[in-house]
Amino acid sequence: MNPSRRGPLALAAVLLLLASACTTRAPEPVAASAYGAYVGYEPADVGRLDALGAWLGGPPPRVGHVYLPGDRWSNIEGAPGYLESWAAWRRADPRRMFVLNVPMLEHTEAHLPDSTVRAELRRGAHGDHDGHFRTLARRLAALGVPDTIVVLGWEMNGTTYTHRCGPDPAAWKAYWTRIVRAMRSVPGQRLRFEFTPNRGRDAIPWPRCYPGDGVVDIIGMDAYDAPRGLSFTDHVTEPYGLRAHVRFARAHRKPFSYQEWGLYENGDDPAYMRGMLTWFARERPLYQAITDYCPHGVWGCRAHQRSSAVYRSRMR
Repeated sequence: MNPSRRGPLALAAVLLLLASACTTRAPEPVAASAYGAYVGYEPADVGRLDALGAWLGGPPPRVGHVYLPGDRWSNIEGAPGYLESWAAWRRADPRRMFVLNVPMLEHTEAHLPDSTVRAELRRGAHGDHDGHFRTLARRLAALGVPDTIVVLGWEMNGTTYTHRCGPDPAAWKAYWTRIVRAMRSVPGQRLRFEFTPNRGRDAIPWPRCYPGDGVVDIIGMDAYDAPRGLSFTDHVTEPYGLRAHVRFARAHRKPFSYQEWGLYENGDDPAYMRGMLTWFARERPLYQAITDYCPHGVWGCRAHQRSSAVYRSRMR
């Protein structure tokens, strides 16, 4: 078709169509979803999060992400002093999100046997640990962060943590429900609770651990570049992978997120980085937070120069 023979309106329509095609082919920026990173948990690391945003040269990070130690109950109750610094960061801007990983049991990385885990989950399901979590909820409210996103018992479908689901899924779900109800009973709290398995099947299919829509606000996923040699297409299509995660969340009418993701067993892998950032741009999670230290990161790990370039170009 020759546009010059179809009049100015037709010419304008053609130009608009061509512009639309060019826009479709261009990489889509990711920063429309809230983003952040785990860059450490000490008070000085609050400044490092801001430095990550300056390095990117785009919108500043809106997600601060830290973990509570699971070595003993007092720490799970929120005793670590660094919470005060992160709470101050959150309070400084109402658009920010504070994401806090909370273990469900003490001795959380002690590699306890299944029989011990099973017994502890059942104790929790009967309410033996409710008081610890009410204490945490009161502490978060007192710090001025009553709207914290609590990532409770993350990676429960794996074997790393004592709060794993596999030894007794029914007790695990009952215990999760007890914790959420205990924390929600605290006046003034507006906490959101995030259910976050590892990507893929791992030790148990993660839907078997899902405790129910009434006690879950966000459905997350930890998605690292593993195992070695797995293509990004496989990350999407594998059983209980990225596609299954998004479909599950939408079927349950829940927002979804990626509170941990990054490089791992395939080293400097720009294809994985490009795949994840494209996935975020297309699916629009509530938020995403890269784990930014070696072997996972791009800003805090100089060995990943090619992946770093992809991340920086797509996050501006």
